This record gives sequence, C-alpha cells and structure tokens, in this order.
Amino acid sequence: MEIQIKPPIHVANCQIRCFFLAILYCALPLVARVELGIDRFFAEGYAEQIKGKRVALVVNHTSVDASLKKTEELFYEHAGVYQLVALFTPEHGLDGQAYAEEHVPHKKTLHNLPVYSLHGDVRRPTDAMLKGIDCIIYDLQDIGVRSYTYASTLFYIMEESAKRGIQVMVLDRPNPIGGQLVDGPMLENKFRSFIGYLHVPYCHGMTIGELARFFNAEYHIDCRLSVISMRGWKRSMAFEDTGLAWIPSSPNIPEADTPLFYASTGILACLCVVNTGVGFTLPYKIVGAPWIDAERFSSRLNAQKLPGVYFVPFHFRPFYGSLKGKDCHGVKIVVTDRTRYLPLTVQYILIGMIKSLYPKAFKEHIQRLKPEARELFCKANGNEKMWEWLQQEDYVAWKFVGYQQKEREEFLVRRLPYLLYN
Repeated sequence: MEIQIKPPIHVANCQIRCFFLAILYCALPLVARVELGIDRFFAEGYAEQIKGKRVALVVNHTSVDASLKKTEELFYEHAGVYQLVALFTPEHGLDGQAYAEEHVPHKKTLHNLPVYSLHGDVRRPTDAMLKGIDCIIYDLQDIGVRSYTYASTLFYIMEESAKRGIQVMVLDRPNPIGGQLVDGPMLENKFRSFIGYLHVPYCHGMTIGELARFFNAEYHIDCRLSVISMRGWKRSMAFEDTGLAWIPSSPNIPEADTPLFYASTGILACLCVVNTGVGFTLPYKIVGAPWIDAERFSSRLNAQKLPGVYFVPFHFRPFYGSLKGKDCHGVKIVVTDRTRYLPLTVQYILIGMIKSLYPKAFKEHIQRLKPEARELFCKANGNEKMWEWLQQEDYVAWKFVGYQQKEREEFLVRRLPYLLYN
C-alpha cells in the first residue's frame, strides 16, 4: 500500500497556484520571435510593389503567417490593390495530404481560382498557366535538404518566369535545421534532377530565399527576383528556437525536428535494406530490421563516438510500408548536441555498419534492388561514386563521410554573397 502524506497548507496552496499558472502559460498563444516574409509583406508596404498587377501564388498548407493565417487568404483579403489570378502547388498538393511522388491533379479553390499542380502532368508551369501573369509569389516551408522538391519547384518557376519576363518574389522562411549546418556531398551535373537541382551540399545551410539568390546568380537565370527577408532569424536557430508553430511540410515530416532526421536516414531508405521509421510513429528517427541485433548494433555505433548523437536500442513493428507487421530491431537516433551533430556522417556510418555487421542480408537486399531505386540513391547523393563503393568495397562509411570535403569548404565561401542573415 502506498502511504500518502499531505503537504503543509502553504505548500499545497503554492502547488495549486503553480498548477494554474502552468495551465495559463500553456493556453497562451505562441509568441513568435521571428517575423516571416509573409508577416512583413503587408505590414511594411511590400504589397505596393505589385499594385495593379496580375498575381499568382505558390502555396500549400505550410503557407501561413506567424498567427497561422493562410497566405492565400491574406492575399485574397487584399485583392483590389492587385488581381489574384491563380495558385500553384508543389508535391503533396495544396492541402499536403498526397503521398511522396503521388500525382496531384489541378483543382479550384473556394475563391474560384485555378489551382495548378506542379506535381502532376507537369513539373514546370506552362505557357497556358503563365499567360497574363505579371508576378509569381512563392511562400512554402522548405526543410533545408537538397533532395526535398519544394526548392526545385521554385527553381523551375524562376527559369520559366525569366523566359517570359515575369517577376518572382520569395517570402522567406527559416531553414528548420539552421543556417550553419553544411554536410554531405555536392550534386554532380549528371545527376541533376527534380530531387536535386543545385550544385550545393546535401545540407546546404541556406534559407529558400538565399537559395533563390544563389541560383539566380550562379546559374545565370536572370530572373526578376526579389526576396522579402525575415526579421529576427539567426543562422544558429533550429526551428524550435523561432517561436513559430511547425506545420508538417509533408506526411512524413510531422515535427519540427524531423528534417534533421530526414537528412540522417533518407538516403539509407532508398536502399530498401531496413525500415527507417516511415510506416511507424517515428519517421526517419529509427533504423531497424528483423535480422538486426539491437544491442550489438547500438553498441557498435556508439563505439564510433560520433559528435552530438547517441544510439538507443529500439524495437518496433511498422504499421505499413517497408517490413509491415514484422518485428524490427535496431536503434533510435537521439541527438544530444545539435551544434555538433552531422546528419550525413550519421547516415553513412549507419550504412557502413549495416553492411559490415550483416554483409549477407545487405548484399541480398542490394542485389534485389530495382533500377529506379539505384537511380534514386545516386540522385539523392548527387553522384555515382558512392554506389560504386557500395558494390566494390567492404568498408564504405568513412570513404562516404570524407567524400568532397574540399568542395564543401569551397561552397562555404561561394555562398557568402547570397546570405541574408548572420
């Protein structure tokens, strides 16, 4: 039997007051420390720049201001200063409910505006879609990883707009994994695609507005580009530091820290060797398979003493997708210090460790891999060299980690003119 001891009256009253203060604090609205581009657009008179113009928006469910009001609604309310004529949407659609790579059809909104999908029959806006448009305004939440397609949608729009003299405005948003983390291989031209369009590292440490400036100048696009920057954002900030509410950018990026883990296991997922949490409650945060010994796997990973991370033994059973219904054993990735954590280093150590500890299972899965999956692995990495090493070498982890280190250092210098924040 548990013995209950009542606290003194004054302590009990203090506890009650603290309890209700805690409830009140939780009920208070989130106070953003960062002003987004959309927050500044109407408040500071940027709307005057599109006065009298026919305007299209590139938006989805992540397109909200700091108070969570939809960008499309804000622009609709101010219509009259300009004419709002169309919306464009990226992968996952206007509402964000479509799965990865799912075909998204065109549709109409409540305001009877055409909604053109750029992840359906076309990836680039066509002549018919762009007819009569003077300005395209882009406001999507990117995740700071080269293989995420929202950025490629912007670059395609910039190229098509440049051909037709259409103005492009980017309402800037935070890079959720921060502006200082630069990690992973560069993109080689041979593997330039919709899941990687710029010669930048896999984690580039730039906001979507900074990437647009980089692309416009470095690729000589000559788009009539302007970026409405944020106020209060610092390069050292993770998304959780901004005071902004995270809206899941796609079905498997549910939380503000998921982008960091997407950068840690997303390429590994291309190999179809293990489950990386997609189909379970922790997308990209866990790694496991029925044939892995969780204790041994975690012990060997922790012995690498990688900075800012610890690997906890973990057991799970996916609800759907890869290894659905099967008991999986592996690790949960726990980030202990974001300032030192290197997601691509973690990813490549995971790949190398699975290959060296379980060579038979690894080889069997790789041999069964479909050509499109191999191509996806190369496109995501941005090179073919890593696939060759995966086939030819017994120990690949540190070769992967060290690949193109000099090019990454050169990129840090090359990106400087395009940065908007300290």
